[in-house]
Amino acid sequence: MINHSHPILLLKPTEAAKALAISERTLFTLTKEGKIPVVHIGRSVRYRLSEIEAMLDRVQQGGRSLDS
Repeated sequence: MINHSHPILLLKPTEAAKALAISERTLFTLTKEGKIPVVHIGRSVRYRLSEIEAMLDRVQQGGRSLDS
């Protein structure tokens, strides 16, 4: 059974790239390198909002860029 008390919010690649202030090409490169987890729904690619927020937190705390 699915627990709907905490919905998982998913972003399209354009939305995730915008949230991270990077290009879609960079987003796909980071995804391919395994640095950003991805969710596949059929042929669609989506990014968990929680993962994007966590990545932003890590970058802000570490003072480094996304691709390092």
